Order: sequence, then C-alpha cells, then structure tokens
Amino acid sequence: MSNSNCTVAPDAVPSDAGVAGIGVLLSFMITAVISLLISASLVFQEARSTRKGNSSYLKPSVLRRKLLNAYSDQQILTGIGIQSVGLSQTKTMAPYHFFLVWMLSLLSMSVHNATLLALARDFRRDWVLRWMRQFLMFVNLVLSCVYGVYILQAVRQGLSNETFAVSCAWDSETPNGPTPNDSTLSYIGTVAVIAGNVVIFALATWYLHSRSQRFYVIFQVVGLLLMAAFAVGATVRVALLADAFADPPVKLSDSGEQQWSFGQLLSVGMLVLPLVSTVEILRGEIKCAPTPGADYDDDKGQLLGEGQELRSNPRTRSDFQPNPFFGSQTNLFRK
Repeated sequence: MSNSNCTVAPDAVPSDAGVAGIGVLLSFMITAVISLLISASLVFQEARSTRKGNSSYLKPSVLRRKLLNAYSDQQILTGIGIQSVGLSQTKTMAPYHFFLVWMLSLLSMSVHNATLLALARDFRRDWVLRWMRQFLMFVNLVLSCVYGVYILQAVRQGLSNETFAVSCAWDSETPNGPTPNDSTLSYIGTVAVIAGNVVIFALATWYLHSRSQRFYVIFQVVGLLLMAAFAVGATVRVALLADAFADPPVKLSDSGEQQWSFGQLLSVGMLVLPLVSTVEILRGEIKCAPTPGADYDDDKGQLLGEGQELRSNPRTRSDFQPNPFFGSQTNLFRK
C-alpha cells in the first residue's frame, strides 16, 4: 500500500517488521517481564519491612533501582517512538499493525507506572526527574488516546480485519467491512481502555506529586497488581495476533515479521545496555546516589554537599524536593 486507496481493498498487507517484527515484540515483552519483577521485588520488600517497622530495606536495593529505572526509561521512550512512527504512517499502515502498536504502547505504560510505584520516592527527591516523568506520562497518554480513537473508528466501520489503511476509517468512500461477531465487545473494551488510561494517568500524577504517606503501601501493592494485569492482557493480545507468533487476522504478502534481521537483533540487543550499566556500578565506575534511608553522617551525605545542619539533625531532611518555580515541601501550590 504505497498510498491510501480507500475504495478497493488490497489483496494482502505488506509486513512491517519495524513495528511488528519478532525482535521488536520480544524486546517489549522481555523488558516488561524484567521491569515488573524488579518492581514487585522492591514494592513487596518495602511492604514487608514497613510492616515490621524496619527501614533497612532501602540500603541493599540501589542496583535494582538503577536497573529498573534504566529499563523503564527504555520502555517508555521506545513506546512513544513506535507510536509516533505509527501515526506518521496512517495512510499506509493497516489497522492490524496499528492495533499492535497500541497494545505495545499499553504494555509500555504499564511498565512505566509499575516503575513509578516502586521508585516514586526517588523521583520525589528530585524535581527535574519528577517533572520529566510527568511529561513522558502525558505524551504517552495523548498518543494512546489518539490511537484509541482510531481503533474505535475502525471497529465502527468494520475495518479492524481489513487490508485498507487505517486512515480509511475516516473516509466516507470506504466500503464498510463485515461486522465481526465480537464487534460490540471490542468497542466497549476500547472505550474502557481509553477511560482507564485517563484515570490511571490522574492517579499516577497524584501519586507522583503527593506529599501524603497515608495508605502508601496499599496503593503500591494494588497498583502493581493492576499494572501487571494490564501488561499480561496486552502481551496475550499481541501473542495471539502477531504474525511472529500466530496466524494474523489479515493476509500478509510476505513473512518479514517472522525473520531475524539486523533491526530485530538490535532491538533485543538493547536489553543488554542496562545490564552493562549495572556492571559498571558494581565495579565502581558510576557513583550511586545515596539511598533514601542513608545516614547523613557518612561519606555519601558529604558528597551531595549536605550542610552540617542536616547531618546533625537528619529529621529536618525532606524526601520531597519542590521545583524552584512554585510549591513547597508540604504544598503543591504555595511557597
């Protein structure tokens, strides 16, 4: 489909290994599994230690936090990138590929939110990291909602399993395709996912900027389970639809999505980069910031330039750093 022909459906859809190749899909899935496992280990370790009244859980988790942060950054940036590519190709990309990109974006969102639950205290202590996360969350939400609207229109027009370009869903000359048996369920499910994304974004924003510590552990555990369910659902949908793993619902003109090319190997190979950073941390090439529970009488507190007042009275230290433009350690809007 070199251009958008919305009157006669092509016989087959060309493969698109750039968004649905086996290496791309596996990189998203493997990153999600690793990130969710690390997030779960941190959250449940924190919950257990909090219940026992012991804050020492913070000290041995530096490497896991660094590794989780690296994988989460990689996942959300890749998710935003692949969504941007899909939107730039709406006149040539079939609804089949468009839907796969949307599922990968939901997987990326789940991983990022799970990371936020585990590392929120790290982000709260640095206003730059906190607002950078907020910006990435907002961009991902906007792109995901745009995708959801496209998918809704394609379902309404009966084009979900057709070979037309996804942009043809908005063309009045496009003939409506046959109505699938599960079209109503697909429509309701798509609306529910869009609404859920908005609600989760609002809750994640509150959680990221909240000063309150009430029900902190409960929110972490429930949120992590919800994000894991989102990730499993998106992964199952991709595994059942993608040509790399199963029979796709549309006819593809070639098997390029099943082949291991340099691009596919590169996608999987990128998973090694965070591990390299971890080895560098272990070998002392990168200096880790002090853990949230570090004693300010040690060398780490001195390296950060903490004043004598904070070292002599650690209780005056706050775990929330307001940005320099507005807000304080206790109020989001007042200095």
